[in-house]
Amino acid sequence: MKIALVSSFVPFIFGGARNIVEWLEEHLRAAGHTVERIYLPQVDAPDVLFPQMAAYRWIDLSSADRVICFRPPAHMIRHPHKILWFIHHIRLFYDLWDTPYRDFPEDSKHLGLREALWAADTAALMEARKIFTNSKVVSDRLTHFNQVKSEILYPPILNPERFTCKEFNDEVVYVSRFEHHKRQHLLVEAMEHTKTAVKIRLCGTGSKPYIEEMRQTINRSKLHDKVILEDRWISEEEKVNILANSLATAYLPLDEDSYGYPSLESSHSAKAILTVTDSGGVIELVKDGVNGLITEPTPQAIAEALDRFYLDRAATRRMGKAAEERLGEMNISWPHVLERLMG
Repeated sequence: MKIALVSSFVPFIFGGARNIVEWLEEHLRAAGHTVERIYLPQVDAPDVLFPQMAAYRWIDLSSADRVICFRPPAHMIRHPHKILWFIHHIRLFYDLWDTPYRDFPEDSKHLGLREALWAADTAALMEARKIFTNSKVVSDRLTHFNQVKSEILYPPILNPERFTCKEFNDEVVYVSRFEHHKRQHLLVEAMEHTKTAVKIRLCGTGSKPYIEEMRQTINRSKLHDKVILEDRWISEEEKVNILANSLATAYLPLDEDSYGYPSLESSHSAKAILTVTDSGGVIELVKDGVNGLITEPTPQAIAEALDRFYLDRAATRRMGKAAEERLGEMNISWPHVLERLMG
């Protein structure tokens, strides 16, 4: 079968939105399909919103037997057999409208753009043969904003067997892009309240101003012995090794679209996961006290959870083992993905 995978990307930003497309491509090719991958650049700027959408509307993929769309506005494409694996809206015009992340005014121009976007999105969504999402959070948003039903299809990672569990040191690890909404700062601030010798290791690249804010907190609070901040690209080999030897991991985003690849990598490494009550899709994976800890998004509550990981090593190990088993319970696998998308 000839399959076109269509998505958008933010130039020079590499993350989960590209992984889900490229990893699916590899598995579709292995299954014998002919695959074409199509990306167009996209930025969340109101004045270019509709020109970007129109670009997808005019793409002709009539030679494809099936089109699978991911990141918006790829779902605008026309095709008689359009399948969506929808991973999020253009969130500034949806669930992030009434938040500090919206950097434009709530005036008649932008209210009109939002109304037009909702109508265009809903019309394009209704054209799809099937709609899958990467989490219950996104499915609920589609129901709420667009009155569209969807099926949850959790994305796996590529080559999960490379992740393993070796030792349990004193570090709770957070491997992710540094952005304010990923909230690594909550972990740093929590270290001012811990009572044990637990440490945190933060790994990744991203916002330089945000990283500098955390460095200032580390310096001001004299946390150099408790916080390891590595603001650089971590290779896959390094990441596997860091996770294999960690005590546990953390993933604390604000209202994340899905459980996030850091949580999945942690689970394949048989490590317990620390998250918070408003982390969004992460809570679909993590069960409090079973395969990790869910706490309030405050430094004090997070500090208590970090100390709990450190003091009760037996429980931390048990939660790590349960994290690996949880993946099977949720049927997170490529055979399941291909069965649903190609069915």
